[in-house]
Amino acid sequence: MQDFSAAFGEAFRLLSVLDPALLEIVALSLRVSLSAVALAALIGFPLGAVIAVLRFPGHGITVLLLNAMMGLPPVVVGLLVYLALSNAGPLGALQLLYTPTAMIIAQMLLVTPIVAAITRQTVDDLRGEYDEQLRVFGIGKLQMAATLIWDGRYSLLTALLAGFGRAIAEVGAVIIVGGNINHVTRVMTTAIALETSKGNLALALGLGMVLLLLALCVNALVMALRATAQRAAFA
Repeated sequence: MQDFSAAFGEAFRLLSVLDPALLEIVALSLRVSLSAVALAALIGFPLGAVIAVLRFPGHGITVLLLNAMMGLPPVVVGLLVYLALSNAGPLGALQLLYTPTAMIIAQMLLVTPIVAAITRQTVDDLRGEYDEQLRVFGIGKLQMAATLIWDGRYSLLTALLAGFGRAIAEVGAVIIVGGNINHVTRVMTTAIALETSKGNLALALGLGMVLLLLALCVNALVMALRATAQRAAFA
């Protein structure tokens, strides 16, 4: 119990003095996850909106697959990215394996289905609500998708926050493609796993506290955005 209390005390000390090693890991985690979410938004927003407004053969199966991909196993995604970026893979010449870029790619593949699926559902709901008005103005399908994305921006920001929560907590995929290299690819989740196995509970607890704080902040933002969206809807 004394060792456990001492570890907590040391973790609080590391946070209070802004330990450089801890800050470096947190900064890399945020850079990787925010970059992955930004790329996922660029792909997921238009993809989800187009699927929502267009009707084509196999539309139902496409929606089913998109929803199923929200639960992609991280280790499988990590393995696929590893195979693609390894020296024997099709992208091996880029030498991206065991770099932050490889981690961003892996997280992007995990987050994009979440963003796209939530976007599709949001845009589909809005389309049902505004379909007659949009038809009266003669708005085409692509313009309709863009209009509904803007109208549902608060809900879509919630999708991004959900994607960020998935990305920042990811460990399986990033450790496969990043290798958990100190000062290069070590992020909070992989560092927590490593430091715990080494018995360095102070740093592991410090990083865990930061991770929990980020999770609380994300949930608070989600609630705030939902409240803002509701006020805007009834304004």
